Amino acid sequence: MEEKTTPTNYPSLFSSFKIGHTTLKNRLGLAPMTRTSANPDGTANEQMLAYYRRYARGGFALILTEGVYPDESYSQGYLDQPGIANQAQIEAWQKIVDAVHQEGAKIFCQLMHAGALSQGNRFENYRIGPSSVQPKGQQLEFYGGKGPYPTPLEMAIEDIRNVTNNFVQAAKNAVAAGFDGIEIHGANGYLLDQFLTEYTNERTDEYGGSTRNRIRFAAEVVKATREALDPAIPVGIRISQSKVNDYTYKWSGGVEDARVVFATLAEAGADFIHTTEYEALKPAFGDTGLTLAALAKRFSQLPIVVNGSLNTPDLVELMLKEGGADIVTIGKGALANKDWPNRVAQGKELNQFKPEDFLAPNAKVKPHEL
Repeated sequence: MEEKTTPTNYPSLFSSFKIGHTTLKNRLGLAPMTRTSANPDGTANEQMLAYYRRYARGGFALILTEGVYPDESYSQGYLDQPGIANQAQIEAWQKIVDAVHQEGAKIFCQLMHAGALSQGNRFENYRIGPSSVQPKGQQLEFYGGKGPYPTPLEMAIEDIRNVTNNFVQAAKNAVAAGFDGIEIHGANGYLLDQFLTEYTNERTDEYGGSTRNRIRFAAEVVKATREALDPAIPVGIRISQSKVNDYTYKWSGGVEDARVVFATLAEAGADFIHTTEYEALKPAFGDTGLTLAALAKRFSQLPIVVNGSLNTPDLVELMLKEGGADIVTIGKGALANKDWPNRVAQGKELNQFKPEDFLAPNAKVKPHEL
């Protein structure tokens, strides 16, 4: 549902939009970006408060948090990653939420279970995943990892139920902290995406095999979370093809896989879908055809949030008008311009992104493309 508010050179970008009962003042969101800047116990701190507040102050209508771990067992992916699994973490996030609200923005909590890609967990020594398959690639040195990923333990049905319940409880915790919405992380190679991905999911039960079976776990998490919260709180999910450890991966079933994935998530009760691609304006499959965002819109009929190399206002406007998106989240462009929306509205030139713009406090090497 859209409502024009500000006549500019970018009328779509500066129009308001509603996700469920939540009204956003423009179509710009801060992309979720792993920062590893929390306290060792997973509580948010003043550095994080300053980080999120400056983007709200800079004109972003929607702030999406970095991936937040939902439980005190297998979900944590990185040391110094924030959590929302206990009262201290809830109270710490509440300060950030309040600061963002004071600047006129909305903030959604992204809940992330790293699964087999966990490389820093203070609660467990083992990883879990859909199957006992060693992940591709190397751990991310930028976030303190080193060497190959260990092979995870295959999850039993009881483990799947426990993780679902933990997502639900974490969502309730986020609401208690004052968050305006929930985004479930089903992208980038983390646990829910591991179930969707053919080569990491060798299961022969109802969670393996067909695309419908492989998206089942993500859909169940969405459904359970949606049913547990007040309808006024939007619940969405982030979906990608590529992964932090496999940038070129594509769904083998192409458009038909997209149909099953996005229609199933809509049926589960998602209020929005957040797609992310390296270049969001490019066709999802091959050299022609629709973007992943446009496929998500076609098959889900839901509000679509999109991310992927959309760092200029011209690209954002194009994505909103022709690419299937309703909201665009910005990563690198935001790191280089904390006030990206305000600068564009005022006709100011944007700064170009430099690698040093993305310096997580615990970075061990220079950043690479994520």
